[in-house]
Amino acid sequence: MEKRILTVQDISCVGQCSTTVALPILSACGHETAILPTGILSTHTANFVGFTVLSMTGEMAKIMKHWKSEGITFDGIYTGYILPDQVPLITELCSDFNKGPKIIDPVLGDNGKFYYGFDEKFAKEMFTLCNNADVILPNLTEAAFLLGEKPVLEGYDEKFIEKLIKKLADKTKAKNVILTGVSFDDSLLGVAVYSQNDKVVNYYFAEKIPQSIHGTGDIYSSAVVGAYLNGKTLFESAKIAVDYTVRCIKNTYDEYEQHPYGVFFEEALPSLIEAIKK
Repeated sequence: MEKRILTVQDISCVGQCSTTVALPILSACGHETAILPTGILSTHTANFVGFTVLSMTGEMAKIMKHWKSEGITFDGIYTGYILPDQVPLITELCSDFNKGPKIIDPVLGDNGKFYYGFDEKFAKEMFTLCNNADVILPNLTEAAFLLGEKPVLEGYDEKFIEKLIKKLADKTKAKNVILTGVSFDDSLLGVAVYSQNDKVVNYYFAEKIPQSIHGTGDIYSSAVVGAYLNGKTLFESAKIAVDYTVRCIKNTYDEYEQHPYGVFFEEALPSLIEAIKK
């Protein structure tokens, strides 16, 4: 029987990110996918100016009230881009509607900076949302912000990464952490995966492609969730998602200057499905 997964993040009307990648990826992985939009944006927030943002906070409360009256529940909840005043609602959502894993992509920033409209105060709110999560998926910048620290993006070693990821897991009490954007040289980029069960950090790397493309984090997290809810282990899911994301970037690399909206993830979906079925 299909699992019903709820993804909670914004809808960018133009731009391959957030719900517009999560919904097709999770559906392709065989999951009944419900959505709870946190906001509606005219475009994503990179490479565009003058974009519009409509908060859905008030409507979210009405939607949740209706779901409760219908007895609707979910086999997992996966959150992405949320707005600062929505943490209490999403905490309630995870408590009242969820029968499965709570998976948090703590979207705060990247490259050492907060995203538009976010700050240290919101990082503290996001930290509370990460409490007792089954999986959290921060990048290096977000991991530091969650801990109230200054991001370190280069010149680090395995000892630093392992200290960072264990500290984050211990403080949030998250069962599992996938730390993205980890690199120890100029040729490879990947993830560090940590479970509270075995207290071991495992790494997986792939080719580092010299182009930063908006939306790849959302694609990666969605692929992890899709694989994980299909019964793959956390490390298997992390590995599958890395390979899929790299394939998506390669599909886009030569055309990115003409198409700065995200990556061509659609053509690579068969490879993701095939990897999950193995």
